[in-house]
Amino acid sequence: MQRKRYAPGRTGSTARTATVLTSVLGLGLGLGLTGCSAGPTTDDIAVDAKAGPVSPVAPPGRYRTLFEPCGSVPQAMLKELLPGAAALADAERGKAYRGVAAVTYDTDRRVGCTWKADSPETSHRLVLDIERVVSYDPAVSDDARAQEVYLRKQLAAGIPVPPTTPPATPPAPTGTATDTGTDTATGTADPKSTASTTGTASTTAPPSKTPPPATGSASGAPSTGAASGDTPSTGGPTPTPTSTATGLEPRVLDGLGDIAYVDDALSAASANGHQRAVSVVFRTSNVIVTVSYRAQTTASAEAPDSKELQDKARNLARRLAERLEE
Repeated sequence: MQRKRYAPGRTGSTARTATVLTSVLGLGLGLGLTGCSAGPTTDDIAVDAKAGPVSPVAPPGRYRTLFEPCGSVPQAMLKELLPGAAALADAERGKAYRGVAAVTYDTDRRVGCTWKADSPETSHRLVLDIERVVSYDPAVSDDARAQEVYLRKQLAAGIPVPPTTPPATPPAPTGTATDTGTDTATGTADPKSTASTTGTASTTAPPSKTPPPATGSASGAPSTGAASGDTPSTGGPTPTPTSTATGLEPRVLDGLGDIAYVDDALSAASANGHQRAVSVVFRTSNVIVTVSYRAQTTASAEAPDSKELQDKARNLARRLAERLEE
């Protein structure tokens, strides 16, 4: 039997052709896969469709930086606040007016300065603290967080926070029946019902009874309603010495920043000396400013005047509020 002759190169040509076809098919398949993967998948579309609305972010505060505190008080005002500095030598007087800056780690968040001057009879100390409040909760604004910090300071000083809105008062009953077709539409109201709605019958004693006699003194003077040694306004023991005069007590201030208050306390510094500390605190947007002014007298001097210290501290606070508006 005759064998088939071997033709060299024939098999190689076929292999090369197959290799080319495989490469072309592979390229086409790769392009097809690439084109399919470029478009969005069904899962991606489903996830986007389920995504909810974006929560609103609270606005930032008005202030991003703080001014330099030691240079914020004019020298003319420092002369009034530190009267003892006038008797110092030039070098010491200049040092007293320059003040000492507070040590803080971030001057964009908190700064402060302290001034002090002593005289033989009185020493004065002025402390300035400025804080920029930042809220790290995106749902709470910087101003709202600063208001929380301010209110904590006011409550710690014992000054009540006035209500923002008066409580709702329900309408008083008129006593006139509506047209419902009943006998009470034209009749007279029950006397007991009328007394309960007017609020007078329940608080008035019956005519047949007489009020108990007052437990006053033997001289017949009327009782004041407070025990001996107690202050009627506070219900506690009378402070020694007297804290402040009427109208100068710790209170909320108007016309200073967004909200403000003044605190005033008198204490015994020594056996016969007195110390009065006045603080004026106000908030403007997300910045809280505290002006602390203290005067201390020796045994031979009278107690520091409350009105004088409050007026000086309030004048400085108004000057700083204007500085924040610049």
